[in-house]
Parts: sequence; C-alpha cells; structure tokens
Amino acid sequence: MDNTPLLQVKNLKAYFDTPNGLLKAVDDVSFYVRRGETLGIAGESGCGKSITCQSILRLVPSPPARYDGGEILFDNQDIMKMSKNKLRALRGGRIAMIFQEPMSSLNPVLTIKNQLLEAIKNHLPLNSPKATALALDLLKQVRIPNPEAVLESYPFTLSGGMKQRVMIAMALSCKPDLLIADEPTTALDVTVQAQILKLIKNLKEESGAGVLFITHDLAILSETVERIMVMYAGKVCESAKTRDIINKPMHPYTRGLIQSRPSGLATGNNRLRVIEGNVPSLVDKPTGCPFHPRCKDAMPNCSKAFPPVTDFGDEHIVACWKYFKGEAGNE
Repeated sequence: MDNTPLLQVKNLKAYFDTPNGLLKAVDDVSFYVRRGETLGIAGESGCGKSITCQSILRLVPSPPARYDGGEILFDNQDIMKMSKNKLRALRGGRIAMIFQEPMSSLNPVLTIKNQLLEAIKNHLPLNSPKATALALDLLKQVRIPNPEAVLESYPFTLSGGMKQRVMIAMALSCKPDLLIADEPTTALDVTVQAQILKLIKNLKEESGAGVLFITHDLAILSETVERIMVMYAGKVCESAKTRDIINKPMHPYTRGLIQSRPSGLATGNNRLRVIEGNVPSLVDKPTGCPFHPRCKDAMPNCSKAFPPVTDFGDEHIVACWKYFKGEAGNE
C-alpha cells in the first residue's frame, strides 16, 4: 500500500445557517485516506459522517451550507478552490460516491440504462454500443438478476435493494481513484452484501483506489477496513487501525459503540449494553466535549473545553481529557 495520502481533509468546518441558529455539522475535522486503503467512519446517526463525505465533493448546497475553514486536498489539488467545470469532471470520474438513499438518488422518469450511460459517457471515451455493454456487465457484477430487463426498467419498478445495487454499479463504472461509500449495503441481504463488499475490495486491489466507507455496522468495518475513525456530534473523537479500535478502544464513546454490539443471545447476564441518552442537537451542542453529558468517565474539565488530541503512535489518536497529560486535564 502506497503511504502517500490520496485524500487529505484538514480542519474542515461545514456549517448551516438555520432559523434556530448555527448548525455545526462538521466541526474542525481532519483525516486522510491513502491509495489502496479503506478508511471506515463510524458513529451514530447525526454525528456528521455523511455531511463530511458529501463535503469532499462539495455536494452540500451553499447556501444554506457554508465552509468556515479547512482544506480538502485530492491528489494534492484543493477541491475547495476548484471551478465548477473541474468539479464536474472529478465527480463520478476520479471520485465516485455510493449514496445512502437510493430511492432519492435515481431519477424516476429515466430508465436505468439512460442513467448508467450518462455516467459512463461523461467520463469514458466509449460509443453507445460499448457503453451499453459496460452498463450491462456492471449490473451483472452487482448480481442483479435479469440485467437486460433491469437496464430498460425505471427506478420505481425496482426494490430498494435493487436500486442500491444500481447505484453501486454506477459508482464503480469509471473505476474511480477514490470511492466514497455511504452505507452501501444497508438495503441488501447478507449474501448480496458479501458480494458487494468483495466487489469494492477487488476495485481497491486492482486499481489501487482509496475507499472511504461509512456504516453503522462495526462488524462490517472490522472485516473490511484498515483504519476506523469514530465521529460524534461533528467531531472526531478517536482514529486508529481497525485492530486497535476493536480490541483496544480508548475513547468512552468508542468503547460504548463496541460494547453495544451483539455478542450472543441478549438474555440473562448477557444483555446488550446501551449508551444512555441521545446525540445532542448540532445547533445547541454541550460546551466542552459534546459527549460529556452521556459519559460515565466525565471529569470537571470535560464540560469546559473540547479536549486536545493525544497521539499514542501507530496512527492512534484520541480526543479525550482522560488521556491528556497537561495541566488542564487535572482540573
């Protein structure tokens, strides 16, 4: 694996002006993805995972969104400074995204063929017969039964799982350098899920692509990605190699996510653990560390300021006052 970062996100801030106040969806987030590497992003709904990834392609409308700082460097080019034409060439070509909601991502009045061919012809020098053959082959790769009929179908005639597979085929069509997969297997049964994960893995191995993989399912991340970044309330609270996140989680929120996974029958003394409370409103976040109202390890300083990042080496960083060795951590 090439150690050169393909994607570098530095101190990204994506905010929304709302009638209720400023919503800080992505609040000073930094991470990187190497060529040939898969980075998983985990966290509860509302923690900022999807907005972070949509911001990479500047898909978040502005207004109401605004970027109050940060850089997004793709192959050493700053996406934040790109023209609309350069962005259009980048989207779907060198960077592709599998969206979380296939129901609303496909145009209901265009056939699957029209939509797949649009993506292919925009980025590949293929005539209509060759583009159609590629579209058909892509549908076969994502294990869609009777792909010839599906190619001529409209999205509203397909199930949610079939639409999701069409979206995955579209994202893989141009063999992108960076694939952003936002809950790509949510609507799929476990057999098809395994096939799709294998497809993404093959793309990475064959082309050296980087993959950004968002999911609630830590079991999938534990078997699929090299590193995991855990987000909460628009912030990164921990990032490490997968084995360290799964076996040695350090942030209280990460530990809570790991402990809430089913490990057997939830009966008797083997009941599931839960993280008490809910993700806070991003308009009215708690002061200090946003997790402190739900944290059993909270200290007085946790409510006063967001903790500095502590680097434990080997790509393991944690933002928690519990591990900070300076004076502020002893208050």
